[in-house]
Amino acid sequence: MEISFPPAPSEPSAPEEIYKGGWLHSPAFDVLEPVQQTAPAVFASPHSGADYPPVFVEASRLDPLALRKSEDSFVDELFASAPAMGAPLLRARFPRAFLDANREPFELDPRMFADPLPAYVNTRSPRVAAGLGTIARVVSSGADIYRRKLRFDDALHRVNACYRPYHAALAGLVERTLAQFGFCLLIDCHSMPSVGGPADADSGRRRVDIVLGDCHGTSCDRRLTELARRTLGQRGYVVRRNVPYAGAYTTRHYGAPQRGVHALQIEINRALYMDEASLHKTPGFAALARDLAALIGELTRAPMAAAA
Repeated sequence: MEISFPPAPSEPSAPEEIYKGGWLHSPAFDVLEPVQQTAPAVFASPHSGADYPPVFVEASRLDPLALRKSEDSFVDELFASAPAMGAPLLRARFPRAFLDANREPFELDPRMFADPLPAYVNTRSPRVAAGLGTIARVVSSGADIYRRKLRFDDALHRVNACYRPYHAALAGLVERTLAQFGFCLLIDCHSMPSVGGPADADSGRRRVDIVLGDCHGTSCDRRLTELARRTLGQRGYVVRRNVPYAGAYTTRHYGAPQRGVHALQIEINRALYMDEASLHKTPGFAALARDLAALIGELTRAPMAAAA
């Protein structure tokens, strides 16, 4: 489950240096633990963070509201019932526009940087081409984020301060759960714009309520995916599998059904619970949170039986 990082001599020695330098106001993530873990499941929300470093906001050509359009706003709150049902919830504090933890450690666009990138950097992924690498070039609307080019040291700082500790925590939770139960269901929690964006295959088209991504059956037992689909469908939601989101880095990297780790990505249509222009919750939030609590209950009670 370990993520390998290439050696980089210019990296800072500790994340504390990042906090002192004004990059972040707080640690990179929170782990909301149950009183006792009784469920073989882990929930993660990598894109709901909203702690915007002042130096990042100042470097952007966008106003704060426009920067937030890449957030999975309130997703950690939608899944907040997980600890009460015996499963930990990991939530990022850093925003997705600052660093995307659902990518490889170094998926970077060379056009964003003033200096050459090391050979180990992945500059050719589809995410990089869309402007949505580990350090994004654009927000989800397609608007450019930065006023000027970055230095590669900027990327190293962010990976050290945010990416490394987030994934160390996630890997630790998964391995702890696997050791305790012999099984782990990782739910990677996301939201999606109600209409496909300019870089999406479904650009301009309205989306279904919820998309379940199991990397086309390779990251999670299909019976677990079906349990989630059926539970949500019974509550009136229109659910699709793998289209337009089959699962990204977290689902692919951690999902290993052959060793008892099943990873399922859940994408929720933002129009169900928030105003996408103002980023305010709508009355639909409470009902959706209740329905997701029911889903969490099903997934935490029966995953081992469903995958047996």
